[in-house]
Amino acid sequence: MSGHVHLVTEGAVAQVALSNPAKFNAMSRTMWRELRQVFEQLQQPSAVRVVLVAGEAGHFCAGGDIAEYTGFRFHPESLRDFHENDVWGGLSSMLACDLPVVAQIEGNCMGAGMEIASCCDIRLAGQGARFGAPIARLGFPMAPREAELVAREAGVATARQMLLEAAVLDANTLLARGFLHSVLPDGDVSAEALKRAQGITRLAPEAARLNKHTLRMLSGGKGVSTLLPTAYDYADSAEHREGIAAFMGKRPPNF
Repeated sequence: MSGHVHLVTEGAVAQVALSNPAKFNAMSRTMWRELRQVFEQLQQPSAVRVVLVAGEAGHFCAGGDIAEYTGFRFHPESLRDFHENDVWGGLSSMLACDLPVVAQIEGNCMGAGMEIASCCDIRLAGQGARFGAPIARLGFPMAPREAELVAREAGVATARQMLLEAAVLDANTLLARGFLHSVLPDGDVSAEALKRAQGITRLAPEAARLNKHTLRMLSGGKGVSTLLPTAYDYADSAEHREGIAAFMGKRPPNF
């Protein structure tokens, strides 16, 4: 099996690298399992305040590692195990992450790449990035959980175009449709993504966790009433007091 997912932590920024450069960082089964392990590790208490996800060698992720497919795709049981355990195990661990997650998207962002990017909170891309899920050319649909994720984040119309037409879209189209937050010259993406991640480290970390919890609950169909019983428990927290005191004192907050 080829490829790995690497975790490197520098101060408050954790950098997660998708590494299978000979295949434009296509995800192998090993990589899906390592992605889950990495994000489960990031859920443990540490000094990390933000996660930056990127691919190596100028590409984000070109999809799944097709060379592995004949080993499991032609039997319902093994195919279910792949999607429900390997793939969704990795994606769900990203979705459950309480830390802000920034995507640095360059080059190919296809299939599995769209799914991984859909799990990120802030998505930056280079002008040359390309987005799609042209698996209709391979004779199979997108798995239900994965399709729901992409449709929610990229929009149903975009998901239909990618899945039914095998359309490959450019970065400016995905920016206009609300999937991306910024499109930059290709040579500037890495530096800007790190800058944005570092900016997040200076903000209130517990507020970020609470915001992610709220957004996760709402995107999962939970009503506001579900959140109200504990929504204001942060009132007496040190972080809350420090933020207000810093503003009143016209000084940077010390979170």
